Amino acid sequence: MTAYAVLGSIGLLLGLLIHGRFSPAVLFSGCAGIYYLLGWVDQTALLDSFSNPALATLILLLLVSLALERSPLLDRLSDTLLKGRPAMATLRLSSFAVAMSAFMNNTAVVGALLGMVSRQRLQPASRLLIPLSYASILGGITTLVGTSTNLVVNSFAVNAGLPALEMFQFSIVGVPVALACIAVLVLTNRLLPAHAPGDSEAASPYFLEARVAPGSALIGRSIEHNQMRSLDGLFLLEIERHDRLISPVGPDEVLQEGDVLVFTGEVGKMQALQRFAGLQVFGARADALLKSNLVEVVIASQSELANRTLREVDFRTMFDAGVVGIRRGDKRLTGQLGRIPLRVGDCLLLAAGADFFQHRNLDRNFHVLNGLGLRPKLTNTQSAAALSGFALVIALSALEWLSLFSGLLLLMAGLLATRLLTLAEMRRRFPFDLLLTIGSSLAMAKVLETSGAAELIAGWMRAAFADFGVMGAFVGVYLMTVVLTELISNNAAAALVFPITLSTARAFGVDPLPFVMIVAYGASAGFLIPFGYQTHLMVYSAGRYRMGDFLRAGLPVSLVYGIGVLALVPLAFPFVRN
Repeated sequence: MTAYAVLGSIGLLLGLLIHGRFSPAVLFSGCAGIYYLLGWVDQTALLDSFSNPALATLILLLLVSLALERSPLLDRLSDTLLKGRPAMATLRLSSFAVAMSAFMNNTAVVGALLGMVSRQRLQPASRLLIPLSYASILGGITTLVGTSTNLVVNSFAVNAGLPALEMFQFSIVGVPVALACIAVLVLTNRLLPAHAPGDSEAASPYFLEARVAPGSALIGRSIEHNQMRSLDGLFLLEIERHDRLISPVGPDEVLQEGDVLVFTGEVGKMQALQRFAGLQVFGARADALLKSNLVEVVIASQSELANRTLREVDFRTMFDAGVVGIRRGDKRLTGQLGRIPLRVGDCLLLAAGADFFQHRNLDRNFHVLNGLGLRPKLTNTQSAAALSGFALVIALSALEWLSLFSGLLLLMAGLLATRLLTLAEMRRRFPFDLLLTIGSSLAMAKVLETSGAAELIAGWMRAAFADFGVMGAFVGVYLMTVVLTELISNNAAAALVFPITLSTARAFGVDPLPFVMIVAYGASAGFLIPFGYQTHLMVYSAGRYRMGDFLRAGLPVSLVYGIGVLALVPLAFPFVRN
C-alpha cells in the first residue's frame, strides 16, 4: 500500500507542478517534509540528501558564476556576431552561445546577450532570440558543468552509489548533437517572425494605466474637450469606472474623479501624457513620472515578483521606479496593471528614478534590455584572472588532479579575497530554491526506491516494452523525460524520472549508465513550450513571440535532437559492458 500511496503523492505533485501556482521548491520540500512526518524517510537520510557532494558542487559552481557573469567578454565579442546575412548571423551567434554555455550558466549567457540582440539594428531580433535560447541549452549538454541539470543527474547517480559522471563524458554525444541542431537552426531561420530591427518600441503593445486624481481639471470634461483624442502615438483604449469597463471610449465620454484610463501605443510617445495635470500613474503624477528615464527590463527566473502583483510588492517603493507598461510575448494585457500577477519573462517598461540602478536587488529580479547595466563589469585584468582561474579548475578536474568541488572552493576563496565576489552578492543570489528542490528530491528518490514505487513503475515499463526489449524501454524513458521537461521544468523532470529510470535499467539487467545519460539529455530537451525553460521565458516577451513560433522553430530541433541522442547514447555507453 505504501508504494501506491507514494505514487499517488507523486501524481499530485506532478499536477501541482503543471498548474504552476506554487514553485517547485515549495512543492518538493513540502512533499519531502510529509514523507518525513509519515516516517517514510528518516532524519539522517533527509539531512544526507542536502549534504550530497554533487549538490554542494552545483551550489559552488553557481556562486562562482556570479563573478564570471560580470566579465565583459560576452559584450565585446557579441558586437561582431550579427553582421552579414541573417543565416550567418544565426550561425555565429548560436555557435558562440553554445561555446559559452558549455562552461557558464545558460541564463547568464542569454542574459548577457539579450539586451545587445534586442537593441541592435542589423538583424531582426525575433530571428535571433529563439536560436540564442536553444543554443544555450545545446551548449549545456556538452559538459558536466554546462547546465545545472547535468549536475543534478550526477547528484542522483552519486546518491544511488553509481560512479560520478566525468567532466567531458557528455561531450561524446553532446557535441555532435549540438552541431546538428545548430545546422537545423540556420536552415529553418525563416520560420521565425521577422519584426523590423530597431522597431521594437514602436510595435510593442505596452499599456499605461493612469488615474484621474481628485481636483483634477480633467474632471467633468469630455475626452474630446480634454484633447485626449489627438495624442501623437498614443491611444486611449478603455476607462475603468467603479468596477465597470468602458470600451471603446467615445469622444463625448465625460471623465470623473477616480477614473482609470488605460493607454496603449509607442513607448517613445508616453511622455505625451506629461501635459495632463491631475493624472496619476501608480500614485505619482504622470508629468513627474514620465520625465524619468525609461528602462525596459525582463523579469528574471529568480525574481521575487513572479506570481505577485505590482500592488502586492509596492513596486515603486521597492525599486524607485514606476511601471509604465507590461508586455507578455505579443499578448495585449488590459485592465488594471497593478492587479495582474506577473510572470517570469514579462517585459516591464519602467520610469526609473534616480536611485533605481543603486538598488542591490535588481540583478536578482531583472534582465535589462536598454539603459545601463545593473552591475559594473570587471576590468580586463580582473576578467582575465577570473576566467583563467575557472579554466584552470576545469582542466584540473578533467585531468583528475583535483576534484571539481575542491577546485571551485579554492576559486571562490580567491574571488572573495580579491573582492571580485562579495558575501553580500552571494547572499542576494544564493540559489535557495534549487537547494531545496534538489535536496528534497534526493530524499524523495530514496522513498520511491525503498517503498517499491520505482520498482512498480519499472515493472509496468518492462511489461509495456516487452516486445521491444531494452531499446524500447530506453526510448520510453527518454520520451517520458522530455514530456515532463516541457510540462514542468528540467530539474524537476530529472528528479521525478531518475529513480524510475534506475529501477528500469535494473529490471532489464543492463548497465544503468546509458539510462542515466538519456535522462540528462532528455531533461534538457525543452524546445517546444516557452513556459518550461527559463531562457525561453527570458526571450519570449523580448522577441514578441507567440506559442506557435516556438513550435515551428522547436519541432525540427527537437526531432533532430531526439534522434541524435537516442542513436548515439547506446553507441557511446553500451547497455552491456565488455
